[in-house]
Parts: sequence; structure tokens; C-alpha cells
Amino acid sequence: MKKTSLREQMKIKLQKMDDVQYNEYSLLIEQQFLTSPLWKNARTIGLTISQNREANTRSIIEKGWKEGKRIAVPKCFPASKEMEFRVITSFNQLETVYYGLQEPIPSMTDPVDKCDIEMLAVPGLCFDSRGYRIGYGGGYYDRYLQNFTGHTVSLAFSCQVLPLVPSENFDVPVQRIITEKEVLHCRE
Repeated sequence: MKKTSLREQMKIKLQKMDDVQYNEYSLLIEQQFLTSPLWKNARTIGLTISQNREANTRSIIEKGWKEGKRIAVPKCFPASKEMEFRVITSFNQLETVYYGLQEPIPSMTDPVDKCDIEMLAVPGLCFDSRGYRIGYGGGYYDRYLQNFTGHTVSLAFSCQVLPLVPSENFDVPVQRIITEKEVLHCRE
């Protein structure tokens, strides 16, 4: 099956998830993530601001702030299809941009060097146990991950983990996938 049809099917499946299940599963993913050695050992963490039916990251970000971690979120540049991460200390430092995404306001935030991000949570719609993923189609993360040396993890619901997703030469798999049921160790 092609990436575009898998992407659309998963969006529909996630939208059908009711609020109770969404909140329960997000909390289970958060608990697994926050108790992992990856989280405990990282000082600077890259996270997206979740939207729609992505596993909720807002509570994770708040807990990171309370623990004194530097939380960096992506700022995308559509013209070049590149992105950078910027440190936020408050949700008030975000603005809503295209497609309803929330990104850091450059005048209120500082960029963080890629080499300083010790753990990066990589978003996606579909995943497989090898760590390959289907994102939203922009290729931003595959480009960013090309020479990224930190740890990578994806936070996803178990229904998003498929037996196999199509992958191409430029796709960069994540090292771990954390679901409400388990932690998949894909690569080290």
C-alpha cells in the first residue's frame, strides 16, 4: 500500500478514537516515556506540540519544565522544507501557523543546536517495528535526522504500529517507539 493511502487511513482511524480512550492512552504513553532512562538522562529534549489525535505532549512538556529540562520545539521553514528547534519555557511563546501547527515565536525563543538535543521525539502517523515511519508528507524530519546523533523516539498509539510501512533510501528510522502497551526497541 502506498504512503499516501496509509496516511489518509490512519488519520481517519485516529479521528474515530473517543476522548476517553485518547486521554487514557496518552497518559499511559506519557508514563512510559517519563520513566524511561532516555528521558531521565536527557537535559535537552526535542518535542512537537501535539495536535489532533497525536499522543498528547503538552503534559510531557510541562513536566519537563518542572524537572528543569530544556524543551525545544520545531520551527518549520516551508520554502526550504527545513526546520530548527527553539527552546520554549511557556506555551505563551507559541503562535499558530499553517495547518493549525503551533510553533515557537522567533523573537521570544532561542534556537538550539542540533548537537545539543539529546533526545528527539519524532512524530508520525504510521510506524513499523523497524522504526520506519510515515509522517505528514513534508519530509522535514527525514532531512533533520540525516546527521542527528542524539536518541530518537516516537510516541504513538499501538494502532499506529503496522506490520510494515513502505520505506525509501532517504527515510531515517527511529530507535524506539513508545505506545500505551509497550516500548519497541527498533535500533540502537
